[in-house]
Amino acid sequence: MPAVSEHIELRAGQLAVDLAPSIGGSIASFRIDGIDVMRPLSDADRRAGNVLGVASFPMIPFANRIGNNAFEFEGRRYRFEANNPPEIYHVHGTGWHRPWVAGQAGPESAVLRLEVSEPAAYSYAAEQRFTLTKAGLELVTTVTNTGERTMPFGFGHHPWFDRDADAMVQFGARTFHLNEPEGMIGQRIALPPEMSFETPQPLPKYWRCTDYGGWDGSATITFPRRGAGITVRGGAPYHHIMLYADPARSVFCVEPQTNASGAFNRPEGFGDLEDGIIVLAPGESTMGTLTFEAFRV
Repeated sequence: MPAVSEHIELRAGQLAVDLAPSIGGSIASFRIDGIDVMRPLSDADRRAGNVLGVASFPMIPFANRIGNNAFEFEGRRYRFEANNPPEIYHVHGTGWHRPWVAGQAGPESAVLRLEVSEPAAYSYAAEQRFTLTKAGLELVTTVTNTGERTMPFGFGHHPWFDRDADAMVQFGARTFHLNEPEGMIGQRIALPPEMSFETPQPLPKYWRCTDYGGWDGSATITFPRRGAGITVRGGAPYHHIMLYADPARSVFCVEPQTNASGAFNRPEGFGDLEDGIIVLAPGESTMGTLTFEAFRV
């Protein structure tokens, strides 16, 4: 498979997806009939290699924050450096800050691969396999523990969307995680009706960064004025979805992921099935499939 480093274009019918392997193995843009359904990577951010400007990036080997930049597992303490200033925490793992090795099998498919070796923390191999059809984009993510110790894993993807004034969001979930100081997410409770997106809702008027558990596997974001929308679907092991919405910003996020945010820091997290941590012995792998279905309205 030929090496590709900067830019991959996938095309199928009305759909166009651009990938940026060297910028965190990211999706750079996703369009239907030329209409963006994710926030596209700008030319300036592409030149700067700014992963926070992409349409969506992978979260591997875990999703969201590690409290106090450390966790304990099987009697060993693992420490991490803050990696998203000015935040004080390590967030979203290590895959999004590294260039991925990429190849293109055809105009409608591509594969991105990453190998990380950190003996003091995580050693893993990750693969993202993208297939674009007229129906949508399928993304199969595989993560393998290549280290010498059993380790807890999680993964997900982090799409960014333009905060149109008329944007609507809909997804189903069973539980809601309360927010703790400094952006951490803690106790799980039954989903309060006023926090539900079971029916399409406008974005919250106030800051929201919350983990929804028991995700039903479908999330739809609609942009009526631009005449388009996108539905994100995920089966097991994607049981969580994060909503980040800050009225002071021009973007928001709806992030499918396998593990609950903050799960690595809860004493019961490694054994709590609803928290979604995947424990892999050396050589073991896990995988999950997401689909992104763009549509016109």
